[in-house]
Amino acid sequence: MKVDFGFLKKFFVVLFILLGVLAVSKLDELQFSFDFSQFFPEEDPDLAFYDKYVEEFGTDDNFLLIAVKNPTDVFQEDFLKKFQAISKESKDFEFVLESSSITSLSYPLKTSFGYTTLPIIHIKDPNLYEQDWDKIKSDSLFINTLIAKDRKSMVLALQTEDNLNYQQSKQLLNQIRASLKANNLPNYHILGRAFFYEAIVEMQKSEVLTTTIVASILVFIILLLVYRSMPVVLISVFSIAMSLLLFMGLLGWLGKELNAMAAFYPVLMLIVGTSDVIHLTDSYIRKLQSNIPRYAAITSSLKEVGMTTLLTSVTTAVGFVTLLSSRLVSIQEFGINAAIGVLVAYITVIFLTGSLLISLPEKSLVGRKSISENWVNYLLKINTFTKNFPKTIIAGTVLFTALCILGIYMVQTNQELKQTLPSESKIALDFEYFQDNYAGFRPLEIAVMGVNDHKVTEYEVALEIEKLLTYLKTIESIGSLQSSNLAYKILNKANNLNNSAFFKLPQDKKTFLKYQKDTRKLARKQLAKFVNADESIARINGRLQDIGTDNLKVVYENIDAFAKTQLDTSLVKIKVTGKSILLDKNSEYIRSSLLEGLLYGLLLIGVIMAFVFKDIKIFLISLVPNILPILFAGGMLGFLGIPLEASLSVVFAIVFGIAVDDTIHFLGKYKLGITQGLEKEAAIEKTFAQTGRALVITTIILFFGFMVMLFSIHQPSVTIGLIISVTLVTALILDLLLLPVLLRKLI
Repeated sequence: MKVDFGFLKKFFVVLFILLGVLAVSKLDELQFSFDFSQFFPEEDPDLAFYDKYVEEFGTDDNFLLIAVKNPTDVFQEDFLKKFQAISKESKDFEFVLESSSITSLSYPLKTSFGYTTLPIIHIKDPNLYEQDWDKIKSDSLFINTLIAKDRKSMVLALQTEDNLNYQQSKQLLNQIRASLKANNLPNYHILGRAFFYEAIVEMQKSEVLTTTIVASILVFIILLLVYRSMPVVLISVFSIAMSLLLFMGLLGWLGKELNAMAAFYPVLMLIVGTSDVIHLTDSYIRKLQSNIPRYAAITSSLKEVGMTTLLTSVTTAVGFVTLLSSRLVSIQEFGINAAIGVLVAYITVIFLTGSLLISLPEKSLVGRKSISENWVNYLLKINTFTKNFPKTIIAGTVLFTALCILGIYMVQTNQELKQTLPSESKIALDFEYFQDNYAGFRPLEIAVMGVNDHKVTEYEVALEIEKLLTYLKTIESIGSLQSSNLAYKILNKANNLNNSAFFKLPQDKKTFLKYQKDTRKLARKQLAKFVNADESIARINGRLQDIGTDNLKVVYENIDAFAKTQLDTSLVKIKVTGKSILLDKNSEYIRSSLLEGLLYGLLLIGVIMAFVFKDIKIFLISLVPNILPILFAGGMLGFLGIPLEASLSVVFAIVFGIAVDDTIHFLGKYKLGITQGLEKEAAIEKTFAQTGRALVITTIILFFGFMVMLFSIHQPSVTIGLIISVTLVTALILDLLLLPVLLRKLI
């Protein structure tokens, strides 16, 4: 049956244009999101405990801190009045449940007429400012929590509704900024979930746009240098851009949320699509130059290159699917989306690029020096080198492998949150300010649970909680501690003429029970923040400095050890919980899930390659140059001192998925030569001459494509781009040098 190519090419061109229009209509449905819970390990017992804990006390990151600076001294009447004004206004901001500041809080005082209050700062009486400051210092309750110890800034602490989305976060922050501006308070820093949400989403949008533009320009320039034919370049760029558009439209149609990994999608689509385009176009032009008619040439190219490209696309997709082994939802989503993108790029190139290529007049392709003899000469020299120095290549490979393994042993997991923030950005500067002047950003949550039917409201349990608090205060990285004991300490002080020496638990049970009765009458809402309804769990919360995941793990272990050895375990048991510890557990899972995923991917790709090549020796040979780049990527992390964290796990999937492509193209061409009756040496030589050029060009595009990530303001993206770029070049070198040696030695 004769195929009507004229009809088919028109059909596919029109079809893809219509799909492109549909995709454009879905772009506005794309949603950007950021939530720390995306990086929580699934099916983890600590996560299960935290979920129940949240049901009792709410989330631990529903706060927003605004540090307002007065460079000379906050104890100036004009500044204090402005700060008091915004403190009052903040109570009416949308999504704010509670507002606290030194200007809005007060000390309780017990008089013969009952409890009354005293202002912490006598704003209208500057003569009392130094006395007020001395009182604040003696209590130490507000130092580095609501006021900096250098007296140059004060904090307005807002408790927000749980889990604000992007629009709600932006709305609240706009109200805060408007109020700061209206009250002429220009020097401020903000910290909290809503601020992170806004800043990270804005960064994601900027990153996607920047990487798309830069990568597109780069692909255009490289293709123009390679083919020196504007029609061919325009067809290639149009096809690649269409695949990216269809992919993004598909994500919108599926209702996918784009997380912090979204900036990689444009780069991946552009470079994977470009690789497919080059292999198809090179084959088609070569056949035209051999005087094969264009319809026969495209049919032959699709049979020859299309199948190999399908295999490389499937193996690349499998590389990304290995990320499903991760316990982190954000990484799983990236893996699935990237795998879909690779297949979309393949389908677009085969049907759209093929249709557009046969629409070009042959004279615009044939005769151009797109397949340069210089390329062939250089590649054949490499082949000669592999033939003459096989022992040198193998010895070099062994040494290279040893160095990679050494680097892997040096890999760290002591990740600091600030390293993931855009350098010199507002969010990074604000984060650093709170690190230096206040208790930090990371929330610390400790659940104190009564055992043997003991209530956490009992005096004996309160004493155990106080022991733990005393210990926690000795840990330099912990600050801003609060607990259910706070109310009793404040009342003890209030009943003793507001003397700071009495800011402690009462020394007898009778007095404690008296204060407990007063607390339940006067501060029931405040007590409910720290004790659950059936009084089985008490809460201690605070802030942690960003000292690195490994260091924080030691802190958590020390707290646990103290509780087990120094507290009365017949009364209480404790558990450190919260979003911070869940984030820190990532490093524990990254290595295991990474190795597990790569193993599954290796087996699956091995099955595919064994089925396609039907030769176990070729299958085994193919593994060596694809395992080594993964080891190299891990070794680079170790030698460069880059901590292994969640987003870096994609490096291995990308390297694994893409590096295998060159191997498949090389072995596929070699196998084809053998089936055509060529001797081993002739088949290897033909492989270098006909496939080597495409491998080098695609690797160049991959290299510069991922180097685009160096323009990112997101430090992990810069690291990922650099490591992948260098590693893929290494993979090409291994394919061109090691594969021929292995083929000669083992087959």
